[in-house]
Amino acid sequence: MMRAAWAAFRMNAPRTLPAASPETPVDSVPEHISQNIDGILAFYRREEQKIGDSQRLLEMVGGFMGRPSYLASVVSFVALWMFANALCKVFGFEPPDPPPFVWLQAIVSLGALLTATVVLITQNREARLEAQRMELELQVNLLTEQKTTKLIHLLEELRRDLPMVKDRHDPESAALQKPTVPKELLAALEERRDKG
Repeated sequence: MMRAAWAAFRMNAPRTLPAASPETPVDSVPEHISQNIDGILAFYRREEQKIGDSQRLLEMVGGFMGRPSYLASVVSFVALWMFANALCKVFGFEPPDPPPFVWLQAIVSLGALLTATVVLITQNREARLEAQRMELELQVNLLTEQKTTKLIHLLEELRRDLPMVKDRHDPESAALQKPTVPKELLAALEERRDKG
């Protein structure tokens, strides 16, 4: 049953990855960018395969709860419940749940509890994915910083070696040649945050 529900969800679920732009053919993407895209897609496929059937079902339910039709159905249910109880009174029957609608309050409270639980479970998974993305982004940024530092160092070395270029001391270039140490940066950030 869960597999059938998941298959139905997959067919109707919106795609999380954007489609290729119609004006840019896929074949015109450079090879190194294409490799990056393939790596990102492989990451999402691996993460998708890690999801269990129960998580998929919860995400399907959460996806339905996040739509306006869910709100409309809840409001309609409450209105019908109240109308049915009022109608019973009009026809002389004892209403099953007279005002203040204790049973209705219990049903709505249970629905709110289940909705909050489903949302939290889904958010936990998304938070783990976001943490992985942020870690990857940090690693890429550190690698980019290291490459930039190396390029500045090589340019300064080239400037010193070229006979036609006047050798001069550039304190800004000298400072930029020093690599950033992440531990020192984090320590300085924490120290300034604690002072502020």
